[in-house]
Amino acid sequence: MKKIFALIAAALVCAGSATAANPTFGIKAGFDMTNFWGEDMPHGMKPSYQAGVFLEYRFANAPIAIAPEIVFAAQGGKFNVGEETGLSFAKNADVTFNTNYINIPVMLKYYVTPSFSIDFGPQLGINVYSKATATAGNASATVDMGDVTNSVDFALGLGGTYNITRNAFLQARYTMGMTHVLKNDVDAQNGNIQIAFGYRF
Repeated sequence: MKKIFALIAAALVCAGSATAANPTFGIKAGFDMTNFWGEDMPHGMKPSYQAGVFLEYRFANAPIAIAPEIVFAAQGGKFNVGEETGLSFAKNADVTFNTNYINIPVMLKYYVTPSFSIDFGPQLGINVYSKATATAGNASATVDMGDVTNSVDFALGLGGTYNITRNAFLQARYTMGMTHVLKNDVDAQNGNIQIAFGYRF
């Protein structure tokens, strides 16, 4: 972990020696597949979404940019109780965890070509909604998980951005949570596969 932060710091120092171009502002939205990883939670994927805004500071004399974002992301996971636990009597019971966040990633972008960048950086998440819903047949029940969900989430993101035009782009990213989603040291971290479309103004 220390090596990762040292690499980010070194890149920022190098970028700081270059002349910064005018920042660009934009919006992005997309489709996500989210889950939990760790020993204490099933790893079922849940279709989700994201939407937010960003700034991109491109440096004039280097193929480097910094892009802070503010994104609402619907996260969580979904699994069948019977499939994950071997309980045959509950084979039709589906459990969906909705743990939604305001995420603030700060991505360091390295432009391999003028139209494609590799993106890497840390992300801070603030939990704004946490509930679990169990559904079996026509019956369902929802439990508020706010009291047992950690309010802050830290993650690392890695992906790429392809500029379709000067303004429009496609983006793919995987964000791996590094802190526990739930309290009491439950070994479950967020995982998020993201495909987004964005537009720079």
